[in-house]
Parts: sequence; structure tokens; C-alpha cells
Amino acid sequence: MQSGGGAFDRTEPAVRSVCRIVRQLVAELLALASDRQMRRRNGRRAAAHVRQIAMYVCHVALQISFVEIAAAFGRDRTTVSHACNAVEDRRDDCAFDDFVATVERIALSIFASAGAIEHE
Repeated sequence: MQSGGGAFDRTEPAVRSVCRIVRQLVAELLALASDRQMRRRNGRRAAAHVRQIAMYVCHVALQISFVEIAAAFGRDRTTVSHACNAVEDRRDDCAFDDFVATVERIALSIFASAGAIEHE
């Protein structure tokens, strides 16, 4: 299925793959940045945190629509909107803002070099 108006060729598998890669990138970078081991009871919270940041980066940096991100993550578009708002609200924290900015730069670098992003 093709839909227009963004930075990507919007075939569903391509968007799903991009979102999966961004999610893994966030998880790996958080693991590197974390100075403590995640406890089992915090696993669901950590997974939600990773997913929210990945959704935000996919939308803001990679310009993927809420609907496409929602489909890729198996969520509703309102969940993606909530995730983006939650991450944006946390960007007042300098360390968190630096982390998200780093993820955005890496994601843009990966997908621009792969030819997935059209530069204007």
C-alpha cells in the first residue's frame, strides 16, 4: 500500500522495518547509557519507555505519520500521539534531551545513508 506526502516510500513492510530498527536502536543506546541493571519488575515500564522514544523519533525525525507508526507498533494512533507528547514534555531535562537528540541524529544518519530519506 502506498501513501504519499513524507520522507519515505510508504510501503507497509518498509515502515515496519524502520520502526523496528529505531526501537532496537533506542533499546541498545539506553542499555549503554544506563548505569544500573533493569529489574524484572521494571521491564514493562522500560519497554514502554523505549517504545515511546522510538515512536517519537519515527514521527519527529523521520516524518512518519501517527497512523503508520501505530500500525508498525501494533498500537492506536492516539497512543503514538500520547507517546510523542510524553517525550516532548520530558525534553526539558537536559540529559534526556541530549539522549533523544542523539537517537534522532543516528536514525537520520542510518536512513539517509540507506537512501530511505529524500532531502529537500
